[in-house]
Amino acid sequence: MSALSLDTNRLKGQVARLRTGDRVLLSGVIYTARDAAHKRLFELLDAGKPLPFELRGAVIYYAGPTPGQQGMAVGACGPTTAGRMDGFAPRLLDLGLTAMIGKGERNQAVVDAIVRNGACYFAAVGGAGALIARCIESAEVVAFEDLGCESVKRMIVKDLPLTVAIDSNGNDLYKQGREAYEIETLGGSRSPAEIYP
Repeated sequence: MSALSLDTNRLKGQVARLRTGDRVLLSGVIYTARDAAHKRLFELLDAGKPLPFELRGAVIYYAGPTPGQQGMAVGACGPTTAGRMDGFAPRLLDLGLTAMIGKGERNQAVVDAIVRNGACYFAAVGGAGALIARCIESAEVVAFEDLGCESVKRMIVKDLPLTVAIDSNGNDLYKQGREAYEIETLGGSRSPAEIYP
């Protein structure tokens, strides 16, 4: 199956067509933020202050890239476990966040917020931070520089390889994968049509 080419400028209009398991190549502007940065973003929101980037239509990558070397925009830039941001994600989605990139499962509140807002969650390959860095054309700190690698960065990416882990209908690749495994190896009782609508 070939990968779909997506542009962050048009992502909001493309999300509804994405399905769990789709492979994509994402290009455009994304922002990095891990838990320390999310806490500060929430402090700004709670104080009624503007965020350092436009949240509506944005893509947040849960990553803390290391400094770039030999002409690279960043060093290793692998995904952080997304569950660490589960307490923050629903509010950000309700404020207009279009997509998140990370690794690992999300809780039900996040899935519900994804569905409610027509958003999605992409999975990046854990352990491939050096390879992912090759897809990053530029990176600049836009907030919380004192956090070092965990500062918020505006990055321009080209053909960043991702997989749709949770689509806008709430289908969850992590659950579907386990269920498919049960059918194949454990003789589960559900048919593939029930798992992959």
